[in-house]
Amino acid sequence: MLKYSCLLLLVFIAGNSFAQPEGKMVEMDSVVVTTGQYRPQSLKNSVFNIKVISADEIKAKAPVNLLQVLNTQAGIRISNDNTLGVADIELMGMSGRGVKILLDGVPLTDRNDARESLGQIDVQNIERIEIVEGPMSVIYGSDALAGVINIITKRVTGNHFSAGARVQEETAGDEYSFLGNKGAHLQSLNAAFGKNAFFINGGFTHMDHEGFGGDAYGRAKSWKPKEQYLGNMIAGIRTEKNTVYYRLDGLDETITSKGEINMGNYKATDQCYITRRWMHQLQDDWSISNKWRLNTALSYTDYSRRTRTTRHDFTTGTEELTTGAGEQDTAKFTTLFFRTQVYYRANDRLSFQPGIEINHNAASGQRIDGSPTINDLALFASAEWKPVSWLILRPGLRAIKNSVYDAPPVVPALNTKISLTDALDLRLSYAKGYRAPALRELYFDFVDANHSIFGNKDLKAETSNSFNGSLNWQYKNDRIKATSVLCGFYNVFDDLIDYAVDPSDNKTTRLFNVSKFKTTGISFEQSLLYNQWQVNAGILYVGRYNDLSNEEGLNREVPRFNWSPEVTANVFYTLRKINTGLALLYKFTGVRNGYQLSDSNPDDVMLTKVNAYHWMDFTATKTFLKTFTVQAGVKNIFNINNINSTATSGGVHSTGGPLPISYGRSYFLGIAYQFFKK
Repeated sequence: MLKYSCLLLLVFIAGNSFAQPEGKMVEMDSVVVTTGQYRPQSLKNSVFNIKVISADEIKAKAPVNLLQVLNTQAGIRISNDNTLGVADIELMGMSGRGVKILLDGVPLTDRNDARESLGQIDVQNIERIEIVEGPMSVIYGSDALAGVINIITKRVTGNHFSAGARVQEETAGDEYSFLGNKGAHLQSLNAAFGKNAFFINGGFTHMDHEGFGGDAYGRAKSWKPKEQYLGNMIAGIRTEKNTVYYRLDGLDETITSKGEINMGNYKATDQCYITRRWMHQLQDDWSISNKWRLNTALSYTDYSRRTRTTRHDFTTGTEELTTGAGEQDTAKFTTLFFRTQVYYRANDRLSFQPGIEINHNAASGQRIDGSPTINDLALFASAEWKPVSWLILRPGLRAIKNSVYDAPPVVPALNTKISLTDALDLRLSYAKGYRAPALRELYFDFVDANHSIFGNKDLKAETSNSFNGSLNWQYKNDRIKATSVLCGFYNVFDDLIDYAVDPSDNKTTRLFNVSKFKTTGISFEQSLLYNQWQVNAGILYVGRYNDLSNEEGLNREVPRFNWSPEVTANVFYTLRKINTGLALLYKFTGVRNGYQLSDSNPDDVMLTKVNAYHWMDFTATKTFLKTFTVQAGVKNIFNINNINSTATSGGVHSTGGPLPISYGRSYFLGIAYQFFKK
C-alpha cells in the first residue's frame, strides 16, 4: 500500500503546486474534420456524423496505448486474447474486421481480421481521432463495413522549434517495480522544427509492459509481457497552394509467453512473438485553383511477425529451438497502396470528387499456402449538391475489380444533411459496404496432430446494407454551451466469413461464407459546458441478431435481437483558484445475452450471458512554467479483472469461462517536459 499512498500524495501535491490551462468544449462549427471530406471543413457542415476525440481528451486519459483511449468510448468494446497477447475491437455491435483503421487517411496493414494495429500505434504522436460509424466503402474501400477510425497525427505549424520528453510509470494491478520487471514503463521523446515552408517532426517511444500474474517462478503470466519500440518521422513543404510530405512509421514489438516448468524434467517451453512494421507514406495536397484540388497518397508497408519457440532446460541452463508445426514461423505481409482523387467545385451549390485506388497485397509464411498476391483496382466518384440552402445531398459509387475474390461490382451510398434550424441538423444515409477476404483467410494452411485448418480460395467478399440517421442540436449563451446528438442505425451483413467443418471431410475445418448478421441500435449523447464544468455523457442500446430466431422445432422461442446497453460519462472540472484540472471517466458495459445450440441435443437452445461491468478512471493533470506537466491518477477504479461468460466462441478454438478485461486497478505517475521557441 505504500507505493499507492505515495502516488495519491503526489496527486494532492500536484493539485496545489502546478497549473493547467482551463479546458474548453469545442463547438461543432469550429471543429475541423478531414475523414470522408472533399476538403477540411467544420464538423457541423459535414454530411457524416463524425465523433472526434480531441488532443485534450487523449491527454486526460494518460494512455500508454491507443486502446486505453478507445475503451471508454460509447459503441466500442475491447476484447483481449491473452493467449497471443493481442486485442481487438468491436464497433456498434460489429467485430473489428469490419472497421477500417487509417493513419492520416492511409490504411494500416494487419496480419489477419483482428485489428492488432490499434495496439501498435504511438499514442504520444496523436493529435486527434475521427470516428465515422456506418459503411464508408465508397471512399475507403474494403473493411469499412461498420465504420472508420482515422488517426490524425501531430503536425508542425508555423516557424518554431520544440522538443520534449515524457516518462510514465504505472502499476499492473498490485504489481510494480520501479524501472524493473513489474508494471508498465513508458519513455518518449519528440522534436519538431518549422521554418518558412519547410517542416519536420518526429518522435520515439519505448513501452515496456512486464505483464501480470504468473506462477511462483514468474512464468505462465495471465497477461503476456510486451515490449515496444515505436518511431515516427514526417518531413515536408507547405506553401499557400500545396502541401507535400513524407512520413515514416516503425514498430519493433516482442510479446513473451513463458510456459510452466515441468517438474518431471525441469524443462519449460517458451514462445516469443516478434512483430516488425515499416510504413512509408508520401502525400500531396495541391490546391490548383479555387475550383480544382488534387489529393494523392502513396504508401508501402513491410510487416512481419515471427514466432520463435524454445525449450529451456533449467538443469543445464540451456535452451534449444523446438521443431513442432508452426513453432518456428515468420509470416510476411507487404502492402502497396495508391489513391488519387480530384475535387472540382462547379459553383457554390455543386462539387464533384472522382478518384482511383490501387492496392497490391502479398503474403508468405509457414501457415500460408505458397506466396499469394492480391491486386485490387477501384474507381470511385461522388458529388455534393446543395439544391436549397437547408439541404445537402451526397451520392457516391465505387466500382471494384479484384484479381482473386468475387467482389461486389458496384458499391453505392447516399448521404444527406438537412438543416431544420440554425441549431438543429438532421442527417440520413444509406450505404453498401464490403470486406475483402484477408490473405490468411484465402490461403491459410495449418496441419498438426490436433488440427487440420485451411483457408478457402473461393471466398466471396462480405457485404452490408446500412441505414443511419442522426439529429444534432446545439445551444449556447453567455454561460452555457450544450450539444445533443440522437442517433439510430440498422445494418444487415451478408456472406460473413467464418470457420465451419468441411462437408466433404468432417476432420477438416475450413473457412466459408456461412453467416448472416444484423445490428441495430439507438444512442443519445449530451455535452455540456458550464463555468468550470464540462460533462460528456451518453447512452447506447445495441441489438445483435440471433441467427437461431428463424429456426423451427427448437425447445424455446428465440428473440430476433439480443439487446445490450452502454452508458458513458466523462466529467472535467477546473479548480481555477489553485489551477487544478481533474478528469473522471466512466463507462458501463451492460449484459450481453445470446443463444446457442446444445452440443448434446441440436434442438436444445441454451441462453448464454456475458456479464456487465463498470469502468472508471481518474486523472489529475498539471502544467507549471508552461514547460513541465505532471499527471497522476488511477485506472480501473472498480478493480475489474475478468467477467464471467457462459458463451462459447465458434470456429477453431471454442472457449468459455471468464473473459479477461484488465489486470485490475492500477496507479500511474507521469512527468513531461516540452520546450518551445519561436
